Amino acid sequence: MTSTAFNSLPLPAAMLANLESLGYHEMTPIQAQSLPVILQGRDLIAQAKTGSGKTAAFGIGLLKGINPRYFGCQALVLCPTRELADQVAKEIRRLARGEDNIKVLTLCGGVALGPQIASLEHGAHIIVGTPGRLQQHLDKQTLSLSGLNTLVLDEADRMLDMGFFDAIAAVISHTPARRQTLLFSATYPKGIEQLAGQFLRTPQQVKVEALHTDSRIEQRFYEIDAEQRLPSVLKVLGHFRPVACVAFCFTRQQCQELVELLTAKGISAAALHGDLEQRDRDQVLAVFANRSLSVLVATDVAARGLDIDGLDLVINVELARDPEIHIHRIGRTGRAGESGQAVSLVAPAEAHRAQAIETLQKAPLTWCPLDALTHRGDGPLVPPMATLCIAAGRKDKLRPGDILGALTGDAGIPAAQVGKIALFDFQAFVAVERSLAKQALARLNSGKIKGRALKVRLL
Repeated sequence: MTSTAFNSLPLPAAMLANLESLGYHEMTPIQAQSLPVILQGRDLIAQAKTGSGKTAAFGIGLLKGINPRYFGCQALVLCPTRELADQVAKEIRRLARGEDNIKVLTLCGGVALGPQIASLEHGAHIIVGTPGRLQQHLDKQTLSLSGLNTLVLDEADRMLDMGFFDAIAAVISHTPARRQTLLFSATYPKGIEQLAGQFLRTPQQVKVEALHTDSRIEQRFYEIDAEQRLPSVLKVLGHFRPVACVAFCFTRQQCQELVELLTAKGISAAALHGDLEQRDRDQVLAVFANRSLSVLVATDVAARGLDIDGLDLVINVELARDPEIHIHRIGRTGRAGESGQAVSLVAPAEAHRAQAIETLQKAPLTWCPLDALTHRGDGPLVPPMATLCIAAGRKDKLRPGDILGALTGDAGIPAAQVGKIALFDFQAFVAVERSLAKQALARLNSGKIKGRALKVRLL
């Protein structure tokens, strides 16, 4: 039996002490399987979903090879989206707390190149970024990967789905041949084999079953007529009345149509798809994460790397074409020991997709009649929080404490009624309890934040 204690690994005492302080006592299955391989310096292909602890697995592994005195890029993590890159960088910074001043930098599209070039001139030990933006820096010669020890391809299947194969290949062409390459992917399509065959050296393969235990996620399948798909979503929401729900659609158009229907019925909903500008995407994700939005309507590609706590319902507006993507979708609920629910709407033409899910899960699906759904509660779904958008951010030296101080001080809002604060380069979002939103808005607009009068609006 393999030990799942972190102290069974050949890790420095400072790293073990930091892991203990972060509450990492036992390794998750993916960590227990992959860390011994990573720490031996071998190449790895690991199949594991978001939320399995994979970031800590490669984060601990790549930190072991960092020389704090050399300020060149020694580890590079490629991610499909800016949100995932931000999450990964944040986690690596936490893991690096026990080390000497390790600098982690994110390089993603959707923001200006200039400030990134300035940051690169100061040097960084670890870089986390998206393939397109990394390729731009390499072409401009503002980034050098000559001292790279470890390359991580995170959520490689989604990067391929998004058409990044050539950009990944271009980035890898700038790395030394003698490097360790770690590839993490939720699914294992043909493109991954091609990627691994081209860029990994005799990799070790590990796989953690992504099947969810029914004790945590209750799945229900409803047979519907194809033209009743969107009205059926209304019935599901009226019955389950979730605080936070993600509804998965196939296309951007389907997302838009559903959002329009829900909004017309007074349900707070927003779309997340690949065509959104980065600023709009940041806003949608911030208001959903802080409980100011009831329903996030998303495509699979756009929702990749989405890590939201306390998601109580996932709706498959249409079944995924790949059963492993279905498992991945529903795994966003029932996290961290909480229970969750997943509802799938299935038109007759999708019966074979349902059959494929049943085969993968090795268990019969629970089919329920749509007529059994009853409308519960009064009125539409209203989220518990509301979001204030402040026209200043990180680049204006604004910190979460400044915003909290302005709300609890001058605005007189109890700290317990202030929710999440999300800071971006030039704007910030703060959630407050819905009943206090107008009061908070009026007070902030007539007062000051960090000694400055800043424009604040209610989203």
